[in-house]
Amino acid sequence: MNEHQVVITGLGAVTPIGIGVKDFCEGLMAGRNGIAKVTHFDVTDFRSKLAAEVKDFQTEEWIDKKSAKRMDRFTQFGIAASAMAIEDAGLDSFSFDKNRAGVIIGSGIGGSQTIEEGYSKLQENGPKSLNPFFVSKLLINMAACMVSIKYGLKGPLSALSVACSTGSNAIGDAFRILQRGDADIMLAGSSEACITPLPYGCFCATRSMTPNDCAENACRPFDKNRDGFVMGEGAGIVVLENLKHAFKRGARIYAKIVGYGNTADAYHFTAPEPEGDGMIRVMQAALQDADMDAEKIGYINAHGTSTVLNDKCESAAIKKVFGEHAKILKVSSIKSMIGHLMAAAGSVEFVSTVMSVFTGMIPPTINYKEPDADCPLDYVTNGAESLDLNAAMSNSFGFGGGNACLIIKKYGDINENS
Repeated sequence: MNEHQVVITGLGAVTPIGIGVKDFCEGLMAGRNGIAKVTHFDVTDFRSKLAAEVKDFQTEEWIDKKSAKRMDRFTQFGIAASAMAIEDAGLDSFSFDKNRAGVIIGSGIGGSQTIEEGYSKLQENGPKSLNPFFVSKLLINMAACMVSIKYGLKGPLSALSVACSTGSNAIGDAFRILQRGDADIMLAGSSEACITPLPYGCFCATRSMTPNDCAENACRPFDKNRDGFVMGEGAGIVVLENLKHAFKRGARIYAKIVGYGNTADAYHFTAPEPEGDGMIRVMQAALQDADMDAEKIGYINAHGTSTVLNDKCESAAIKKVFGEHAKILKVSSIKSMIGHLMAAAGSVEFVSTVMSVFTGMIPPTINYKEPDADCPLDYVTNGAESLDLNAAMSNSFGFGGGNACLIIKKYGDINENS
């Protein structure tokens, strides 16, 4: 059934430390901190004060003014990241069968700004004041649909919403579609722009976000003094392609995607299962799917949220799955720099992981000062590291107990197209 090999040929990213993959990756390797006090709205009365906002995003570079007014910020991010990925893959100048090219772009909350604006108008001026475009702005599937419309992609179309594992699930599902032979090309990823009062305030209420107002050390995954995540925003989109299709058109290939796991904790709507059962099973499932021994993985781009429970459970799960190999395995969390991009986290972290396999450079975990006995792994805490990396793993774990894991392998040579 899953007979077709799948490669990554295009990358796009909108992040708090850089717009475009080049700036994003340069920021990662430099340990750039994208966290600061919230500017989108007044946070005086909120428990948390910080976020990782996307700076200097120029909508008009990607979308005409009229269309942009009909889109929420998350859709704008998704379109921009898709445009980057398509150009990076060379598909903007290559004729391909658009009936066999599809889109899966997810989001967790969708048009949160639009929802808040619409509700305010309804309360202040009644239902006749509502703009008919509110519907198309707030729906979670709008990023995927607008990308499909813009590029005329008529293959499989979907929009997932699985909280913080959304991006990884979207990429994994696109991988499956290509493996089955149901498409030649898939754009996949996720977008989120929920740094608005309602969702921000709700996450403050869960007390899962840090109350620390010092941006320099607020997000410190795996550190003993970690006390919550920092909300971020952005988008990550990748072009996945059937290997033979990519090879035939002479595409530049970043890496192969070889394994995908998807499990549920079935435990609690916010907390991870205490023994890391779902995390363990999802990594094992991805390794089994890739037909790969755990010792072949050289690096894990961790979910690493900087919350007490997640980091402890993820570390224990990695130890369980990798055994003795966990002692030399490199693990890092880029959330220390970009915050938690919510539904966009998995796809942006996937982009980072692909670039690590492609370049052999591993991003650090910044802000790490004091070791925690519950987190005993090598978290790459002294700056970026160079590694001869053959395969890497990217983990995503979401509220509600959704777990996703992706495995990326270095693309070897032209003989792999057989």
